[in-house]
This record gives sequence, C-alpha cells and structure tokens, in this order.
Amino acid sequence: MRNRERYVPGPAAGAGVKKDGEKWTLILVRDLRHPPAMVWQALTDPAHLSEWAPFDANRNLAAVGPVTLSTVGTPTPQVAESTVKRAEAPRLLEYSWGGNDLRWELEPLASGTRLTLWHNIDRRFISWGAAGWHICFDVLDGLLTGEPIGRIVGAEAMKFGGWQRLIAEYAKQFGAETPG
Repeated sequence: MRNRERYVPGPAAGAGVKKDGEKWTLILVRDLRHPPAMVWQALTDPAHLSEWAPFDANRNLAAVGPVTLSTVGTPTPQVAESTVKRAEAPRLLEYSWGGNDLRWELEPLASGTRLTLWHNIDRRFISWGAAGWHICFDVLDGLLTGEPIGRIVGAEAMKFGGWQRLIAEYAKQFGAETPG
C-alpha cells in the first residue's frame, strides 16, 4: 500500500462546469493507464467501489434497476435509494445519487481509458465536489495500478493536505464562490 501519509493531491486539472442557471454540472476527465473493462469493473463492482468511491453499493451497478447507495465517512451514513438508468459495459454508466445524476463515460485510448464524469451538484458546493472526486480519482488510479492508497472520503478527505488548496483552485477555475 502506498504511504497514505505522503499522498498529496496534484493541482486542480481536468475539470470544467456546464452552467445552466442555478443548475451546474461538474465535468471531470481523467486519463487512466488501464483498459476500459478494468475501469468498468472498478466503477460497478461493490468490492471495488468500497476501495475508492464515496459510497457503498448493495449490488453491482452493471445492470439497470434499483440500487441502494450509502455514503461513507459522514457522521451519519446517508442511505439513498437510487436507480441505475443506463449500464452499457464497458462504456457508459448512469445513475442517481443523493438526488443528483451521475454519468460515467469510458473511452478507449491507445494508452488506456479516458474516464469522464458528469455530476450535477449544487453550485454552492461544486468546488467541494470537484476536490472530492479529484481525490477519489487519485485513489482509483492507485487501486488500478496495484498501489492502493485506501479510500479517502468525507471528513477524512478534508483533513488531507491539499484539500483546501484544491477547493480554492477549482472555485477559481469555475468562477464559483468558495463554500464557507
């Protein structure tokens, strides 16, 4: 396992925001050095999700239908009844979480996979969402590379060096206020 204490997230990068009035959608893009099938498994398999994602799933997300997603790292777990709307392995996954929609696209590259996440988030917290997903993507990359850092979510993510810097960098990039 990579040394968690030495993990510091890199600079804010690969993110944008689509603004539609009060409805903002975070768009995060990360190139991973792993084939789409491997990335797909990490996005859908509950055992893999429990290693990097900010929630646990009660079943595999690779099939359309109801699913229960439970947040991790919060004082009280938030349990959300959700629905996988689209699951087209290994290229497209859509579901809702906490009243917001998430869309994952996996595009094969010669060197691996381009992973794109669209997540509609309350505009007041969009820089927090970007910072949180940034850290999750780093943890996902470590997991896929065979150098797991271990899940870093919720209050624990906020304690990590670089958290406040990431929020400020993303807020500046998006033209958003930094949440208090």
